[in-house]
Amino acid sequence: MFSWWDWIQTLRLQRPPRLEIKPDPTLLRLLRQLAENEQRSVEAVANDLLGEAVQMRLSAETPLQHWKNLSAREQQICALVCLNYTNSQIAARLSLSEETVKTHVRHVLIKFGLRGRANLRNALAGWDFAAWEDRGGHGGG
Repeated sequence: MFSWWDWIQTLRLQRPPRLEIKPDPTLLRLLRQLAENEQRSVEAVANDLLGEAVQMRLSAETPLQHWKNLSAREQQICALVCLNYTNSQIAARLSLSEETVKTHVRHVLIKFGLRGRANLRNALAGWDFAAWEDRGGHGGG
C-alpha cells in the first residue's frame, strides 16, 4: 500500500505537500474506531484509505479517457458490444458491413488496450448503455 511519502516519491517531489484536511467529526470518529480495531495509528489508516481512494479514482478515470478517444461511430459500436450484440447484429442495426464493424471493434479494443470483447465488457461493466439500445444504437454517451 502506498504511503504519502511513496506518492511524493512517485511524483518526484522533494518534500510532502502541506495538506490541511479537516474531516467531519463523524468521519474522524469512524477513522479512530477503525484504527483501534486494526491496532494502528490513525495516520497510517488514513494514509492507506486515501491511497486506496486515489488509486480507485484513477482507475475509474482510465476507461472514461479511453471512451473520450473513440470516434462517435466507435462509441456506438462499443456500446452495442457491451450490450452483447454480435458483429452481424451490429452491422444490420447500423446498416454497415460486418467487415466494417470488425474493423471498428478492433480499433476500440486497441484504444482501450484490451484483447477481446469480453475484456471490454468487463472494463465497462458498471456503465449503462441502455440509451444506445433504446435509440436503435444511435444514443448518446
